[in-house]
Amino acid sequence: MNDHSTPTSDELWMEEALSVAQRALNAGEVPVGAIVVHAGKIVGRGWNRNLTDVDPTAHAEILALREAGARVGNHRLGDCELFATIEPCAMCAGAMVHARLKRLVYGADDPKAGAVHSVLQVLNHPQLNHQMEVSRGVLARRCADLLQSFFRQRREEQKQL
Repeated sequence: MNDHSTPTSDELWMEEALSVAQRALNAGEVPVGAIVVHAGKIVGRGWNRNLTDVDPTAHAEILALREAGARVGNHRLGDCELFATIEPCAMCAGAMVHARLKRLVYGADDPKAGAVHSVLQVLNHPQLNHQMEVSRGVLARRCADLLQSFFRQRREEQKQL
């Protein structure tokens, strides 16, 4: 938050992404959420559905991009911003480059699979033909807490087996 404790627009959009992540949690999926914003409106929402859809590509970001493309009527999303609760993986980062997103905003870093800053730097690689603005760390603690509590609970359930 800023100095006046008023949420920024990035924080408000990230709140929406966190709300979407809750859907994944409710379905027993890893709680990751993503939204795509175009002209101040949400045009795509996605939450992890790998288990539900039996699909390794059903990541929150991919599903949000698919919905946004359908709503905007174009596979190029150059005027859109994507808000994700965690740093995207290589697959999702690659999809964002192909979509030609204007901007990515994410919450928590992913030290194991992050492909924007942590492990790989897929976005804005000098060899790629598209560059986008990236903002990281928006509501990072809340995003990380949601994931950590999910995995903590999962480990406890495994101990009881």
